[in-house]
Amino acid sequence: MATPKLAPFTGDEITAYAMKQIEPDVVAAYPITPQTEIVMNFSQYVADGKVSTEMIPVESEHSAMSACVGAACAGARTMTATSANGLALMWEILYIAASTRLPIVMPVVNRALSAPINIHCDHSDSMGTRDSGWLQIYCENAQEVYESIILAVKIAERADIQLPVMVCQDGFITSHAVEGVEVFEDKAVKDFIGEYKPRFSLLNVEKPVTVGPLDLQDYYFEHKRQQSEGITNALKVIPEVFKEFEKAFGKKHDFVDGYRLDDAEVAICVLSSTAGTARGVVDNLRDKGQKVGLLKPRFFRPFPREAIAKKLSHLKAVAVLDRSEAFSGEGGPLFSEVKAALYDEKSHPSVINYIFGLGGRDIFEKDIEKVYTDLLEVAGTGKIKEKIHFLGVRD
Repeated sequence: MATPKLAPFTGDEITAYAMKQIEPDVVAAYPITPQTEIVMNFSQYVADGKVSTEMIPVESEHSAMSACVGAACAGARTMTATSANGLALMWEILYIAASTRLPIVMPVVNRALSAPINIHCDHSDSMGTRDSGWLQIYCENAQEVYESIILAVKIAERADIQLPVMVCQDGFITSHAVEGVEVFEDKAVKDFIGEYKPRFSLLNVEKPVTVGPLDLQDYYFEHKRQQSEGITNALKVIPEVFKEFEKAFGKKHDFVDGYRLDDAEVAICVLSSTAGTARGVVDNLRDKGQKVGLLKPRFFRPFPREAIAKKLSHLKAVAVLDRSEAFSGEGGPLFSEVKAALYDEKSHPSVINYIFGLGGRDIFEKDIEKVYTDLLEVAGTGKIKEKIHFLGVRD
């Protein structure tokens, strides 16, 4: 088993370090705050001769993902990184990458989408791409970012998955904050991910293939069905990758992380860095005798419905905190999916939604305490006064 060593990294720096250890064949990227430091640091590894990656500077994020698609079709292990408006500019090519079943891995530093222009954290960028066919992992801290990127390569390249993966971290909150990260030896990472063996290559003249053909009523539907099966297979196969990771590095991973849920009456469900703040509030309220808990989904795609229902169905009330607004009039994207996951359970909690942190608005312990106070009231009365709340917004 690999022995990790502790070192200081920002979220962006540890992303670049993981990429150095993976040493992809091709990285094509374009800078955008707060992702820029990822590719900046990685390009320094390239310039210093520490990796043999082909680094492709391009004129836009649309071009970056297009170059990644071409490289992956040629049989290269391929990575890139982006944020916010850059991710939006890739939009067309995101679907092409997923539909062509290309195992591209892309760190995404979550940032609000314009307009108005904002460079700080919310999840509107990656949540906007939730139906593009990419798998999505959300990370609480730099340690999770590091380990998730290594996991993502293994997951994406599995023959029974073959789908691209986003590894998301909160802009500035995680990407620019320095934390102690346990890093593995280079050889251990290389041994874990193994040699990339593409299922096809445009450069293989002995076995010519056509990629991206015109696909009308005759076969398009069948290809979408196959892509859907890849997502379904991912739910079955990813736990096998978790076990391999634990055997190699001694670190456990799962689709969701529950905290003090077993005897809880109410709980918050939230993605990424806010889970760390909520965990401290749970401990404080537990010391006061309040039975509260926390659920942090690690994966949003594939959506781990069964794992979430198992963790939450016994509760009296759940608050789902969304750092994005779906503009459906029915709450945020995580809220909608969690509600649906609980629908078929014999007993399920009352579920309410809190939109928070848009454009980088800070969320404080007192805000989370208010949510738990509201939940305990719902649990006690059985009545929901208001389904959707905006937490921390000015009146």
